[in-house]
Amino acid sequence: MVKQYFLVFLVVCLLGSCGRFQRLIKNEDWKVRYNAAIEYYEQKQDYYRAGVLLEDLIPILRGTPEAEKAQFYWAYCYFKQQQYETSASYFKSFHDTYNRSQFAEEALFMHSYSQYMASPAINLDQANTFTAIDAFQDFINRYPNTSYAKQSNALILDLRAKLELKAYTSARFYQKVERYKSAVIAYENFQKDFPDSKFQEEVAFRRLEAQYDLARNSYDFKKKERFNQTIDYYQFLIDKYPSSTFTRTAEDMFEYSQRQLRTLSEEQRRLEALSVPATAAQGKQ
Repeated sequence: MVKQYFLVFLVVCLLGSCGRFQRLIKNEDWKVRYNAAIEYYEQKQDYYRAGVLLEDLIPILRGTPEAEKAQFYWAYCYFKQQQYETSASYFKSFHDTYNRSQFAEEALFMHSYSQYMASPAINLDQANTFTAIDAFQDFINRYPNTSYAKQSNALILDLRAKLELKAYTSARFYQKVERYKSAVIAYENFQKDFPDSKFQEEVAFRRLEAQYDLARNSYDFKKKERFNQTIDYYQFLIDKYPSSTFTRTAEDMFEYSQRQLRTLSEEQRRLEALSVPATAAQGKQ
């Protein structure tokens, strides 16, 4: 019974709230709507309703003292509703319009932070992640003494870590599906793009491993070049990581590659030897 009374009370409250909101929307006095929007926002009652009222008020308030706060809160309404790409756009628009405002610095930071929040999972395209990094760097350049500097730098590192993991998992994927040439290229790009990565030692080995498998599965006329490249990657791994945990496996690949190169050289000499009598015979005719 108590539960039923509570549900009835909740429905009545919701209907009353909806009725008030509908009356506010229809109210011709913009100050009433403005004050209601600010109340919805500042009391954290309803960011959606605050946003609806503010969106309608923005054109009306243009040129008034209330316009600045209205547009700033409007951007935040979208952020609070997790519509990050939209909030990023509106925070940037606010900063460009009110670049001397007391809220200007915060708005540009929130533009960057909205881009950060819009950055997708690593299995998706990372265009937004690059955009977020650029946005933070632009923010720091504009406000070098900002109180948001430490947070911004930490978020940039977080975004770069995401790109690093994305690059690593993409290279591993190519290798697992036996696209060895693509894997080698992806590992090489990783080494260049993330020189301080914790994955560098493993990537050096994985590049060797992918090149080794590429050589073994190549046509005979490509094997010499590719096994020679395998040996070069082995030498890089051993020189840079002499105590690597991958050393034993790498040595097996190195020795196999050497044997294959010797076999290829012997086969080439044999073919050259077979071609000599035929050439000599032609010379006598």
